[in-house]
Amino acid sequence: MSTRATAGALAVVSLLVAAGCGGPSSDLFAVERAGAVPGARLTLVVDDGGFVRCNHGDRKEISSKQLIDARDIARQLDGEPDKEPGPAKKNLRFPPRPGSILRYDVRTEEGSVAFADNSAHQPEVLFKLAELTRDLAKQVCGLPR
Repeated sequence: MSTRATAGALAVVSLLVAAGCGGPSSDLFAVERAGAVPGARLTLVVDDGGFVRCNHGDRKEISSKQLIDARDIARQLDGEPDKEPGPAKKNLRFPPRPGSILRYDVRTEEGSVAFADNSAHQPEVLFKLAELTRDLAKQVCGLPR
């Protein structure tokens, strides 16, 4: 390879690195789950590149459907531009009612939301989030709950 070709290749690589290509994807949301049953404690982070980390472990690839669901949940948590802010952007808290088993604290780029499995008046997106959290923990991370 000529010196000119080598210099050109290095310039292209430098531009790609500077542009962030190949870098880590941003996180869609992070979930801290706790509760009164064995295996309830969980830290789960879903990123926009199609990966999840459970309990600070290695990144594991999720399915295309799970990624689409996660992106939709993140969008609903934050709300759409020029529309009503979502529950995370409003930093809402939905207290647990008696008999609660699981509690969730969720963070997005826009804010956070806390809720329990039996919180009153929680929006549908929080049920979807709880279901996706359970599915990812069990199916992808191999956890019991």
